[in-house]
Amino acid sequence: MAFWWPLLVLAAAYALCRVLLFLIPPTVPSMEVDTSDVLEEVNQNKEDSFIYIPRKGKATQTDKVRCYEPATMKYLGYFPALTPDEVRDHVAQASKAQKIWSKSSFKQRRQFLRILLKYILEHQDLICEISSRDTGKTMVDASLGEIMTTCEKITWLLDEGEKWLKPEYRSCGRSMLHKRAKVEFYPLGVIGAIVSWNYPFHNVFNPMLAAVFSGNAAVIKVSEHASWSGCFYYRIIQAALLAVGAPDNLVHIITGFAETGQALVSSVDKIIFVGSPGVGRMIMQKASETLIPVTLELGGKDAFIVCEDVDLPNVVQVAVRAALQSSGQNCAGAERFYVHKDIYPTFVSRVVKIIKSISVGPPLSGRYDMGAICMIEHSERLQNLVTDALEKGAEIAGRGSFGNLGEDAVDQFFIPTVLVNVNHTMKIMQEEAFGPILPIMKFSSDEEVIQLANDSKYGLGCAVFSGNQKRAIKIASQLHCGVAAINDFASSYMCQSLPFGGVKDSGFGRFAGVEGLRACCLVKAVVEDRWWPYVKTMIPKPIQYPVSENGFAFQQLLVETLYGISVWDRLRALVNLLKMISEQKATPTRKKGR
Repeated sequence: MAFWWPLLVLAAAYALCRVLLFLIPPTVPSMEVDTSDVLEEVNQNKEDSFIYIPRKGKATQTDKVRCYEPATMKYLGYFPALTPDEVRDHVAQASKAQKIWSKSSFKQRRQFLRILLKYILEHQDLICEISSRDTGKTMVDASLGEIMTTCEKITWLLDEGEKWLKPEYRSCGRSMLHKRAKVEFYPLGVIGAIVSWNYPFHNVFNPMLAAVFSGNAAVIKVSEHASWSGCFYYRIIQAALLAVGAPDNLVHIITGFAETGQALVSSVDKIIFVGSPGVGRMIMQKASETLIPVTLELGGKDAFIVCEDVDLPNVVQVAVRAALQSSGQNCAGAERFYVHKDIYPTFVSRVVKIIKSISVGPPLSGRYDMGAICMIEHSERLQNLVTDALEKGAEIAGRGSFGNLGEDAVDQFFIPTVLVNVNHTMKIMQEEAFGPILPIMKFSSDEEVIQLANDSKYGLGCAVFSGNQKRAIKIASQLHCGVAAINDFASSYMCQSLPFGGVKDSGFGRFAGVEGLRACCLVKAVVEDRWWPYVKTMIPKPIQYPVSENGFAFQQLLVETLYGISVWDRLRALVNLLKMISEQKATPTRKKGR
């Protein structure tokens, strides 16, 4: 006991110190970000704060990126559509800064994250309001989709990021027992990202955080539909980088249209794209010219499967939230609902009851559950999907209601709509809607619903609900998609240790998680001597140049010694190998004639 007592005391003292260090918060400085031109009351006093009437048709590169509130059509201002030369200049500046930042310590990178986290926590209302004004989503939806996900990513990087970027040792194999094998992770350089409008805050911070923490620079093209908020969020990033002494120009936000994006793809060391499959194909084609790595997240048509043995009231609430997530119009949440025939009528009636209670209107008024559509003419596309379904036999089971919108803004809203008697001949079950529409289809067996869920060109995520968790897991395991939630929806995205991405027309590659972090790196395989300088690589005499007559026989025995099926096969080959070496040593070297 006398021997163990000091060790127990030391262990207890170490544990106590760890607890105390955990309880003592790190010193994180506050920072100031200029908000003088984005606060609503300030903006309304400007002479150019007028109701904006967007021009129909596709914008060209000569146009300015004009910004407005989709819920009120108030004009917010404009940003330049950068030319290819201007884009390349931004990338060149970022590349220069990255060479300095690549030598930064993880301590400095963690401090950058802590400063960001502190600012986000202290300014949640401001960040959510900016997102709401630019996209039409409600404050609650902005908090769920923008704040929580970003804070989770930051805390995961703080807790685990360094561990996953340190050299990782691997097994060296039988033939290299005298070696040490490892994988090293080096920053790629400048990570380019072209992001969508549905989460303007998180879509900027998500690629930026992974890029900067792994030692890269980042140049991010924000959507022309959410440039106003994206350019403000850039100020937060700039202030945090300045606070930790990071080099100027490490992160850039650029604005523009297709030509701006194409120039970015051809200039950076890796591209991350979040958007539509059509644009994703063009991104790939452009990236093939410079052979840079590509990550594509191209949306989805996620299946939401409800078996007959579920806790129905809870599942109904989750289903409505999944369909209308982030105010519905601003997120591709669950878009296909498959409900077992035994509970189909009850499920539909309960969903309809909730949907009818939902009111649509300007989100910042605080009286509405849903806000406006971000993109011009998207409400017309949603109506066309509903009309197509009705013409093919579907019925509207229930709809939400409009608030006091005003005549000028009606086209920017679409009320939640529940469709029943749907089938896969309808576009609403095949095309990504990106809107508050719940098409609900019944199924009879697990085999049938698996076939239905897989009958899609998309493969991003799924959600499966059953009172028997093993059953839900079995169903989900047979669905061809990249993300699965069991008895929940989108929970995997709140686990930032997990990768995010899909298959088929939902894209490929992963961001988030270990895989997303390491995807920002040059992954280098390294082999070194384990016991240098005492044990070195020596080429066996029989296969040294000039190769001896029995060189191939020696090589055969070496292979059998290392990889024989059984231990006895390997031992037998080893004995013959040693015998061959000893015989060769005993044979005198034949001298060449004069």
